Amino acid sequence: MLLLASSVLPGQAPDLTKPFRSQTASSITYSGGRDGDQSVEITNVAYDITGDSVPGRPRGSRLALRTTTHSKQIVGDKGIESTVTMEAWPLGVDLKAKPLYGVNVPGIDARTQDGNLWVVDRSLDGDTSWWSIYKIGSGEHLFDTYVNLLRFTVSRADGTERYAGLDVPPDNEKDARLKDPHVVAVLTLSSAERVMREVLITSADVKKAELLRSYADTERTMTLLESAAGRQIRIAFDDAYPSPPRTTVVSIPMVKDDLDVTRAQLPLGLKAAVFKR
Repeated sequence: MLLLASSVLPGQAPDLTKPFRSQTASSITYSGGRDGDQSVEITNVAYDITGDSVPGRPRGSRLALRTTTHSKQIVGDKGIESTVTMEAWPLGVDLKAKPLYGVNVPGIDARTQDGNLWVVDRSLDGDTSWWSIYKIGSGEHLFDTYVNLLRFTVSRADGTERYAGLDVPPDNEKDARLKDPHVVAVLTLSSAERVMREVLITSADVKKAELLRSYADTERTMTLLESAAGRQIRIAFDDAYPSPPRTTVVSIPMVKDDLDVTRAQLPLGLKAAVFKR
């Protein structure tokens, strides 16, 4: 859920000469049930500030950030109930004022990436690892990824960051196009400000697609390969133990600052196509 509440009028600069202090307590609460269950509730609060070049914000301005993680769990049980709240204020604005934005999402942790992004760990069940990526400047959601966020630059001479992720649609996917049984995953290429390209990977064999899409039966990794021939994003789908080791590899070249789907290298039966949500 995304909540936007501006605390500074457009064009109005915060008063950097006026001091303020903000303090929010972290806590832990323990309780033991009659049947032996042990319950733990934890609230952790952290503060940070950004650099002075946050995408989408005025040049030279910084943000004050507050991250609140609230979790509840039964000791010994699998899974956890947890939410992460990310809030931002222009640096210099008293944090008692309404934040520039507030994002509240189920998750166990949130960290910043390069001063550009929020990376929220959504791995609540303890089995499936995945992350949601948000803009630090506005709190807007960019994409989800079921592999570790891939970070690289446009070129060695250009330090501008690029990010890539792999979304594997869950059973309760809302987009009807991604509920098609042939769908395997969606590769996303993004800057810190916008999604630049999405590539839909499908399989003609429905059973193959189901296996590659499975959270329990398949492990996924994504890497950036660089050679004299250029760059390519390599996605490996590995059959999980106890299945015999077998890897399905999809490679999609990059041309300049984009993904070249026309030269994608895929096993027989798999297909890559430009996609847009």
